[in-house]
Amino acid sequence: MNHAHVGSSLAALAVLLVIAPALSGVVVRTKSAFAGRRGAPVGQLYWDLFKLMRKGTVYSTTTTWIFRAAPVVVLVSLTAASLLLPLDGQASPVQFSGDLIAFAGLLALGRFALVLAGLDTGSSFEGMGASREVTVASFAEPVLFLGFLGLVLATRRLTLSAMLGPALTAAWAHQTASLALVALAFFVLLLAENSRVPVDDPATHLELTMIHEVIVLDHSGPDLAVILYASSLKLALFAALIVEVAVPRDGLGLGWSLAAFAGGLLVVAMAVGVVESVMARLRLNRVPQLIVGAGALALFGIILLLR
Repeated sequence: MNHAHVGSSLAALAVLLVIAPALSGVVVRTKSAFAGRRGAPVGQLYWDLFKLMRKGTVYSTTTTWIFRAAPVVVLVSLTAASLLLPLDGQASPVQFSGDLIAFAGLLALGRFALVLAGLDTGSSFEGMGASREVTVASFAEPVLFLGFLGLVLATRRLTLSAMLGPALTAAWAHQTASLALVALAFFVLLLAENSRVPVDDPATHLELTMIHEVIVLDHSGPDLAVILYASSLKLALFAALIVEVAVPRDGLGLGWSLAAFAGGLLVVAMAVGVVESVMARLRLNRVPQLIVGAGALALFGIILLLR
């Protein structure tokens, strides 16, 4: 990869890292618009992160270094996963054959660290949240691999940089239905992996409904700021994956490509807000059915590719 591609991919990565907290604000403003309210500013999370970084951190006497290391591990793993995606629509900063396995592994590493931190507190409440988080992940990860398999079959490529880059543009001309099903499956996966409605409601703090929010209850100050930013980055990362599949940008200049990328992220965030406005949270025993349904969509796309 030449220096121009490195520069454009790093510029796209910078856009992702900067815009990530704003996506949560876009979701909130979309929900507020549906409810007829003004809502919090789009940049509210930036201000919340700034305030948390200025506060002190409180640690329980029962926690160990695992609890302290978890926020950093989560953020680093998500940032490393971002390096594997061709965010500029051309090539990723880091690429190698089979890097899609590494992408899934990095996501799993961040989740594993957060779950361990929840268990490290010794709280049965956080243990319940950790159990729910792992249960959702056990259904969500196969959907991710089914989606990747569909992309591999559509593009005949084994790297994320290739199968989400120029090869995908040609694939859309002949495999439109399959790729649309994969993109839809990834959208449901975004809702599940980020504990959004209908899987969970991040705006509530009820014991019977919380999944992700339970695990981070004992974090405070800068540690909580890192976790909140990492959560927004995870939402942005899955939104970027959807944009990469649905909006091929091969042939666009750097400026137009970055603009299309940022606009696509905002559209996905608004779509999340729409879903959260028109749907209620599902009962926990219905969540696996939703995720399995997303896997079925990806599987149908694969079947169409194998005709």
